[in-house]
Amino acid sequence: MKLILFLLLALTVNAAPPEKWWSALHLQESGGAIGAIKGDYVNGQPHALGSYQIHMAYFIDSGVKGDYSQCADLAFSRKVVTAYLQRYAPKAWAAGESGCEVLFRIHNGGPAAMKATGQKKKNLDRYAKKALGLMQ
Repeated sequence: MKLILFLLLALTVNAAPPEKWWSALHLQESGGAIGAIKGDYVNGQPHALGSYQIHMAYFIDSGVKGDYSQCADLAFSRKVVTAYLQRYAPKAWAAGESGCEVLFRIHNGGPAAMKATGQKKKNLDRYAKKALGLMQ
């Protein structure tokens, strides 16, 4: 019995969102484009990079070794998103498909996204609804 529980726990720890979550995130953030896509412009300056539109602070928080410019590479960006979400939303990450909405919200709104109120919550609601629709 203990062995079965251990194996189930090990499987849960290694769970991850399904590939359709990654595809939806890619479509939501860059329309499926690959490369050094720049976005989230503020005063004419880009603040996000790559297919998943990663900000510098997000990259730093992920703890992934490398240079921010590597976020232009899809495989590298996936490592960054994985590390970030495993850090800030480990339960949602381990939940697999049932955690997808939380993962979208944390990706877009940061570590406190689930506590958002007012306009930020409305923006996150809209973002999550659209992203979940892209998973269909």
